[in-house]
Parts: sequence; C-alpha cells; structure tokens
Amino acid sequence: MNGDLKKLIRDVPDFPKPGIVFKDITPLLADPGGLKRVIQIFADRFASLKIDKVVGVESRGFVFGAPLAVEWGVGFVPIRKSGKLPWTKVTEEYTLEYGRDRIEMHADAVAVGERVLVVDDLLATGGTVSAVCRLLESQKAVVAGLAFVVELDFLKGREKLTSREIYSILHYK
Repeated sequence: MNGDLKKLIRDVPDFPKPGIVFKDITPLLADPGGLKRVIQIFADRFASLKIDKVVGVESRGFVFGAPLAVEWGVGFVPIRKSGKLPWTKVTEEYTLEYGRDRIEMHADAVAVGERVLVVDDLLATGGTVSAVCRLLESQKAVVAGLAFVVELDFLKGREKLTSREIYSILHYK
C-alpha cells in the first residue's frame, strides 16, 4: 500500500547540486488521496502516544503536521529558520555540511512536560531534527516521537537520533 505513495515521489537528478537525487514530494501533495493517506498513517501510528502538540519543521513539515494536529484536536507548533518569527523566541544552532544554521520557535510554544510529535517530510542526515529535539527539550517538552514521510537510509540520519521513537513511511536504500 505504501508503494502507491512511493509512486507519488518524483526523483529530480542533480538538484540542488550535481550528484544529488532530490526526492520531490510535490506530486504527493497534489494528490488528495495520497496526502490524506500520509496524515492517516501518522495519526494511526502515533495515536497511542497521547500527544499534546504536533511540531512541524519548516517548511514541508507544516504541510503534514498541521492537518495531523487538526485530526487529533491538539495545537501545532512551527519550527522556523532564523529570522522568521515575530515574537520572543528560543533558538538552536546546528552544523550543516557547508556551515552552520539556526532554527527557532516562540518561547511559549510548548509547556513543561508537554508531549510532542515532530513531523517533517524527510529524514536525511538527522542534523536538523536533532537540533529540533534539543530545542524542544531545552524548554522541557517531551519528544514522544519523530514522523517522516521519506527516509534516506543510506545517509544514516537515524543514528543521530538514538533512543527516539522514529517512524518513516517510505525508505530509500
């Protein structure tokens, strides 16, 4: 059944640079049945975790996280790239292969002890989502799980996320 979803992921060779095959989820987003199926898979898979808030990682994590929050009747928290949020915020810096970057969220986005599910479209090297977990835990939230539409297994991002509940719908070896 998930094979049908895989057919909605387009390979774009040499993007954003030569040698990289970009996994384009826009055909999945354009397919109402496929999009609904992804949200339902996540809702079913994590239903027992008693989630208080869904956290979406900029920007494609918003597309999957917000409808999931609506499905469960819980709040949604956007994690943004630096400089995008208008109010008091907390930040976390992390390393990329070509430098450093920073993510942020509003300081009042999560409360102490709230159980959160982090949602993003893709798990690659794990650097961004590791920073997201550190940021949430610095505010004393509990990262109950991590949900991804696509996981690039060969980049071993899962190894940076030991002792985490991780679920990816589609895997690429």
